[in-house]
Amino acid sequence: MASIGKYVQSFRLRTLPLSMSGIVLGSGLAFVSVESYLRFWVVFALAICTTLSLQILSNLSNELGDSQRGTDDNQQGRVAYGLQSGEISEKEMKNLIKIFVGLCIVFGTTLVWTAFGTLLSVESIVFLGLGLLAIVGAMTYTLGRHNYGYIGLGDLGVFIFFGLLSTMGSYYLQAKVMTADVVWSAVAIALPIVGVLNLNNIRDMDNDKAHEKRTFAGLLGKTGGKIYHALLLTGCLLIFTLLGKYYTLLALPVFVWHIYYVFTHQDSQLDKQMPVLMFTTLAVAIIAIF
Repeated sequence: MASIGKYVQSFRLRTLPLSMSGIVLGSGLAFVSVESYLRFWVVFALAICTTLSLQILSNLSNELGDSQRGTDDNQQGRVAYGLQSGEISEKEMKNLIKIFVGLCIVFGTTLVWTAFGTLLSVESIVFLGLGLLAIVGAMTYTLGRHNYGYIGLGDLGVFIFFGLLSTMGSYYLQAKVMTADVVWSAVAIALPIVGVLNLNNIRDMDNDKAHEKRTFAGLLGKTGGKIYHALLLTGCLLIFTLLGKYYTLLALPVFVWHIYYVFTHQDSQLDKQMPVLMFTTLAVAIIAIF
């Protein structure tokens, strides 16, 4: 039986601030148009709980999928999570995944019901369907026979689910409308969110290739992956600037330093930049509200 600490470690708590970025941005942009502040905060809290459950579900499913393929067996300079260290059995991991699938369903269904007052409207059914797709997407990144993380589509999945859907969905749940500015804001914040996955894939590129895990960064190569990384972060600030959200340029010095570090360091050294990019992305999401 694994210790509570090993379960929590497999949740990968440091990834959670990143998953909140789209919810914070979408909800914040909708704040000025809400009719009930009480309802706003309830919907916001449920949206946060839903996205955190999805992120943890994704992390657990990713660990199980990589473990079944032996991808994480010989990773050097990295924390050994529960399955890799042997402190969590595969059966226990599958049970954890079932628990978080349940939490996603409970939080997501309650969120839709609270936002629309019914589960039977067209809007409710659409959002419930999108929620189901998000659960499937979170689980099948590396898990299962038809996973998309091993064929170079992980970036697209993160862009859609944790970028566009998170931001635009949370905005619509609050405001019941959609605008072009919100769509472009969703694209902008999705780019550094994808950047975190790309940084992870640059770090693990050699090991991934050895285990036939084809990531988009792996297809580009280390230099190409780093150029792509710089373009993702540049694109984020460029779009926000074109939208008139000039305060987001406060993140420019951090992004410049981060990109320099990525180009001048390799492999496990890049792990130190994960929390930098995650928290900076969340900060940009908050700043972009104003």
